[in-house]
Amino acid sequence: MDERVEITEGQEPDRRGFDAISQALEKQYAGVEATYYEVTAAKTLKKRETLDGIEVRAIAGEQPFWLYVTYGFSELYEKECGDPDNSGYGFELTFRLKKGEEAEPPVWPMNLLQELATYVFSTGSGFAPGHYMDCGGPISPEGTTLTALAFQADPELAALQTPNGKVAFLQAVGLTAGEMEGLMCWSGECFLRELEGFVPGGITDPARSSVMEREDFRAVWESGVKRDGSATSFLYVNGVSGEIRQGQGVLRVEKGRKELLRTMLAARVGKGRQLYLEGRDGGVRFQPGAEDRMVLKNSIFHMTLTERGLDSLCRLLGSPAGRYQIEGTDVGVDVLPE
Repeated sequence: MDERVEITEGQEPDRRGFDAISQALEKQYAGVEATYYEVTAAKTLKKRETLDGIEVRAIAGEQPFWLYVTYGFSELYEKECGDPDNSGYGFELTFRLKKGEEAEPPVWPMNLLQELATYVFSTGSGFAPGHYMDCGGPISPEGTTLTALAFQADPELAALQTPNGKVAFLQAVGLTAGEMEGLMCWSGECFLRELEGFVPGGITDPARSSVMEREDFRAVWESGVKRDGSATSFLYVNGVSGEIRQGQGVLRVEKGRKELLRTMLAARVGKGRQLYLEGRDGGVRFQPGAEDRMVLKNSIFHMTLTERGLDSLCRLLGSPAGRYQIEGTDVGVDVLPE
C-alpha cells in the first residue's frame, strides 16, 4: 500500500449520521479526549470517494492503545442509499494500535484506513466479520512482519441504529502472512476468536511475532481445521497451476505452496467442498468425486479427487521436488524446486 493521504486536524460537523457515531464513542469512552482528523481530500472530492475523517483517542489501561475510528463508510449526512436498513455500507472501521511513549498518534494507521476506503469506494465491495485482506507488504512504514488485515466485530462498540440505518463497527486487526494463511485454512471468525487469547483486544502490535509459531496456538488451529474444515472456497494464489502434457493432466505446485495447498485440500475437498485457486498461470478447481481425473474446460483445470486420490495427492505434496503420479491414476504432479 503506497498511496498516502494528507490529513489535517479539523472539527466535527453537526450532522445526524455523524453525531450518532460521535455520541456512541463518547458514551463508551466518556472522559477520554478525542481528536478528529479531517481528510483534506474530502473537501474537494465527490462524496463516496474518500472518508470524511478519523477520530483518535488514547485509551489507558493494562495495555494502552490508540483507537482510530473512521467516519465515511456510512451515511453521515442525508440519506442517499436505496437500502433503508443500512447506512451506506453499513459499517465503520476501527483500528487499535499498541501505544508507546509517543504523545501524538502515529499517522500511518490513518493512511491505512483511508486506503481501505479507497478500495471499498472503487470496487463497491465492503467488509464483514471474518474477511481478510493481503496488504501486499508491511502495514507499518517502520517495518513489521504484519502484512495483512482481518476484520471482526468490534469488541467494545456495538452496532448502532442511526437515522440513516444500521452501522456496525468492524475492527481491522494486523496479521502476519502465516496467520493470514492459517485463517484461510479455517474460518475467519473462529481464527480471530482464538487469536484473542494471544492478541487481547485485537490490538495491533507491529513488533509482535506470528502466533502460528506458538505450539499452543497451532495445536488449537490444527484441531479446528480438522474439525471444521475451511470456509474459504476461493483463493488468489500464484504457484499452483495445471497443464496437459501428452494427453495427461499434470498439476504443477511450487515448493513454497505445498503446505498451504495440502492443508486447504484436506480442509475443503476432504470435507466434501470445492476449492478454486486463481493465479498468474490460470485457474484450478478441485472437487470431490467418484473418479480421479484432471480435465481442461473453458480455460480452467478441473481436478476431481476420490478419497484415495486426495490422500495420495496430499502425501505427494510432502515430497521433495520431483515428478510424481497420483496413485492408481494417470494424473501427474510436478513438485517444483524453489
